[in-house]
Amino acid sequence: MSAWFIITTKVHDKVAFTARYSPAVAELTAKFGGQYLVRGRKGLVLEGTGYEGGGAVVIEWPDAETALRFWNSPEYAEVKKLREGIADVSVTMIED
Repeated sequence: MSAWFIITTKVHDKVAFTARYSPAVAELTAKFGGQYLVRGRKGLVLEGTGYEGGGAVVIEWPDAETALRFWNSPEYAEVKKLREGIADVSVTMIED
Protein backbone atom coordinates (compact mmCIF):
# COMPACT_ATOMS: atom_id res chain seq x y z
CA MET A 1 0.00 0.00 0.00
CA SER A 2 1.22 3.46 -0.88
CA ALA A 3 2.35 6.05 1.64
CA TRP A 4 2.76 9.80 1.31
CA PHE A 5 4.74 12.52 3.01
CA ILE A 6 2.78 15.73 3.41
CA ILE A 7 5.38 18.43 4.01
CA THR A 8 4.84 22.09 4.79
CA THR A 9 7.67 24.56 4.97
CA LYS A 10 8.50 28.11 5.89
CA VAL A 11 11.82 28.89 4.21
CA HIS A 12 13.91 31.67 5.73
CA ASP A 13 16.80 31.51 3.24
CA LYS A 14 15.41 30.59 -0.16
CA VAL A 15 18.78 30.81 -1.92
CA ALA A 16 20.50 28.34 0.43
CA PHE A 17 17.46 26.05 0.58
CA THR A 18 17.14 25.92 -3.21
CA ALA A 19 20.86 25.57 -3.86
CA ARG A 20 21.71 22.97 -1.22
CA TYR A 21 18.80 21.11 0.33
CA SER A 22 16.32 20.87 -2.55
CA PRO A 23 18.59 19.13 -5.09
CA ALA A 24 20.11 16.81 -2.48
CA VAL A 25 16.76 15.66 -1.10
CA ALA A 26 15.28 15.27 -4.61
CA GLU A 27 18.14 13.00 -5.65
CA LEU A 28 17.86 10.89 -2.51
CA THR A 29 14.06 10.69 -2.80
CA ALA A 30 14.39 9.26 -6.31
CA LYS A 31 17.07 6.81 -5.13
CA PHE A 32 14.64 5.45 -2.51
CA GLY A 33 11.74 5.20 -4.98
CA GLY A 34 9.81 8.31 -3.96
CA GLN A 35 7.96 10.50 -6.45
CA TYR A 36 7.03 14.15 -6.05
CA LEU A 37 3.33 14.76 -6.71
CA VAL A 38 3.10 18.39 -5.56
CA ARG A 39 5.65 21.17 -5.09
CA GLY A 40 4.05 24.51 -4.40
CA ARG A 41 4.66 27.88 -2.79
CA LYS A 42 2.68 30.84 -1.49
CA GLY A 43 0.55 28.82 0.92
CA LEU A 44 -2.61 30.41 2.23
CA VAL A 45 -3.63 28.95 5.58
CA LEU A 46 -7.41 28.65 5.59
CA GLU A 47 -7.79 26.84 8.90
CA GLY A 48 -5.58 25.60 11.70
CA THR A 49 -1.88 26.04 12.19
CA GLY A 50 0.36 26.36 9.18
CA TYR A 51 3.02 28.45 7.51
CA GLU A 52 1.38 31.48 5.92
CA GLY A 53 3.15 32.12 2.63
CA GLY A 54 5.00 28.84 2.99
CA GLY A 55 5.36 25.90 0.68
CA ALA A 56 3.96 22.41 0.45
CA VAL A 57 5.29 19.17 -0.96
CA VAL A 58 3.64 15.78 -1.37
CA ILE A 59 5.87 12.76 -1.98
CA GLU A 60 4.42 9.36 -2.85
CA TRP A 61 6.23 6.21 -1.72
CA PRO A 62 5.58 2.61 -2.78
CA ASP A 63 4.78 1.75 0.85
CA ALA A 64 5.30 2.94 4.42
CA GLU A 65 8.35 0.72 4.90
CA THR A 66 10.14 2.41 2.00
CA ALA A 67 9.16 5.87 3.25
CA LEU A 68 10.48 5.10 6.72
CA ARG A 69 13.65 3.50 5.32
CA PHE A 70 14.30 6.83 3.54
CA TRP A 71 13.40 8.90 6.62
CA ASN A 72 15.62 6.89 8.96
CA SER A 73 18.54 6.44 6.56
CA PRO A 74 21.99 7.80 7.38
CA GLU A 75 21.96 9.46 3.94
CA TYR A 76 18.84 11.49 4.78
CA ALA A 77 20.23 12.38 8.20
CA GLU A 78 23.11 14.10 6.37
CA VAL A 79 20.87 15.80 3.80
CA LYS A 80 18.52 17.02 6.54
CA LYS A 81 21.40 18.98 8.08
CA LEU A 82 21.46 21.15 4.94
CA ARG A 83 18.17 22.80 5.97
CA GLU A 84 19.02 23.44 9.61
CA GLY A 85 18.48 27.08 10.46
CA ILE A 86 17.14 27.98 7.02
CA ALA A 87 13.63 26.47 7.14
CA ASP A 88 10.89 25.37 9.49
CA VAL A 89 9.45 22.07 8.31
CA SER A 90 6.51 19.89 9.29
CA VAL A 91 6.30 16.34 7.91
CA THR A 92 3.36 13.96 8.26
CA MET A 93 3.31 10.46 6.80
CA ILE A 94 -0.01 8.96 5.79
CA GLU A 95 -0.81 5.61 4.25
CA ASP A 96 -3.82 4.06 2.62
